[in-house]
Order: sequence, then structure tokens, then C-alpha cells
Amino acid sequence: MCIAATVGRAGKNDRDDVRTVQLLLNLNSPQTLGPLVADGTCGAGTIAAIELFQHGVVGGKDTAGIVTPQTHGGTTLQALQSGMVLGFTAEKLQGIYVHASGSTIGKFFASLIAGMASAAITTPLRRAHFLAQVGHESGELRYTEEIASGTAYEGRADLGNTQKGDGSRFKGRGLIQLTGRANYVAFGQSCAQDFCAAPAESRIATDPSLAVQAATWFWQTHNLNTFADKDDTAALTRRINGGLNGLSDRERILARAKWFLAAPAPDPATIALLKAMEAAEEELEWEDKDAIW
Repeated sequence: MCIAATVGRAGKNDRDDVRTVQLLLNLNSPQTLGPLVADGTCGAGTIAAIELFQHGVVGGKDTAGIVTPQTHGGTTLQALQSGMVLGFTAEKLQGIYVHASGSTIGKFFASLIAGMASAAITTPLRRAHFLAQVGHESGELRYTEEIASGTAYEGRADLGNTQKGDGSRFKGRGLIQLTGRANYVAFGQSCAQDFCAAPAESRIATDPSLAVQAATWFWQTHNLNTFADKDDTAALTRRINGGLNGLSDRERILARAKWFLAAPAPDPATIALLKAMEAAEEELEWEDKDAIW
């Protein structure tokens, strides 16, 4: 779900929820006063923007100045979702990775678009699962290199770590934490680069394009779209992590990704108008046939 509790006047106003609503209000500009500074603080400007959106779009269906979760029957959040532009945008990625800074989103967004396209991660469900796994592994794009030293991988023949020091040299890097000499060699071969000649291995962490490319390469070579299509988070996690570490966080990000990437629900008034137009066209067709007969 997008927010867990109320946001706005007399709301609970948890920082992540407030920032999410601020980002959504900006995505729905120009109906709001925006752009708001998405800082997670619910001040007078945020409340005024909520009220303006409700007055212009929602009407009197919700209490003025407060946004409630959809599970509590609120319609403002649903209207904010429906008002987002179509397609995958940097602003939507910011909503999915609510803890990432705007500059971090900007650093990775173009590479993510290109990388996902190259690995056929093109449906909303595939994108949601990829972003959920990558989001957990990278701390929502904040870490492209494993914090631990990597000595735990020393001597791991299953990872190709057969030489002294391989554990630390080939520890997790990239957005999906590519690990082990064997994976570094295979990834390098896929893009005609040598990541085994020091200090080239560090480029998988320091080059945003390579950090993304390592993740999409791993995703594609392990046929992970198959599990994404089945909406099988546990299976994906096992194939990436080797177990179910961090499953709840992966599921949290997945829920946000699905929400932000969902196709907007058609407006009832628009549906009624389209049906009326279809009926009018059918009536004209019958009139034309009567004229011919």
C-alpha cells in the first residue's frame, strides 16, 4: 500500500507517508499549489495543497485537509493515483524508493530505463518485481557496494573464488550485489570488459550504468522474468539471495512499486461518456442502414 496512516490536518503524519503524499501532489500538478518540497514534514503548505486538490478534483467526499489510506475508504489517495501521468517516470521511481534522494534517482533513472528494456523487464509486474529486488539489495539505490568486507566469501569455490583475496575483491557490487569471481568474469564477457584486473572490479559499484547493467545481466541470465510473471517474490528472493533474507522489505517495496506502476483506474464520468458515444455511433449506423434499405 502507498501510505500506512493518515496525512494532513490532525493526521498521524509519519514522515514516509507525508513524503509520499507530497510526491503525489507534485505528480498531479497543476491541480495543486506545487511543487512542494518533499521533505516528509506536514506543514501549512502541504495541508493547503491537499485541500486545493480535494476541492478541485475530489469534491466533498473526504474530510478537508486530510488523506486517508485506501483501506480506510479514502478517495483522495485513489484520485491522486489516477491523476499520475502514464508510463514509468523518475517521479514515480521516487515514489517507489521513498527513502532515496532526488539526486540519487536522477543518477540512476536513465540507466534503469535502458537496462530494463534490454532485459525485457517491460511489463508493470516485471518492473515492480525487479525494482523491489534491486531496491532491497541496494538500500533503495543508496548502496552499490556491499558494506561487509567480503571475507565471508573467501574460498567459496561455488562463486569462483579460488585465489587468495578473492572474497574481498569480488564482494557484492552493483544494484543486485553481484558476488564472486565467476560472476564478475561472466558479466565482463557479456559487455566485453575485464573486471578481474584490479582496480576494475570497483567500477561495477562506482559507474551507475555498470551498476544497473550488472543487475539486469544477472536478472536476464537467471531467467527471473519467469518468476516475476508468476508474481512469486519468494522464488525471486531465493535465486538472488540464496535464501529469504529481507523478504518483508522486498514485499514492502513491491507493494509500492505495484501501486505506482498500476494503470490508472478509468474515471466513471469518462466511461459513461464513452458508452454514450458508442451508443450514438450505433444509432447512426442503424439510421444509415435504414436509409439504404
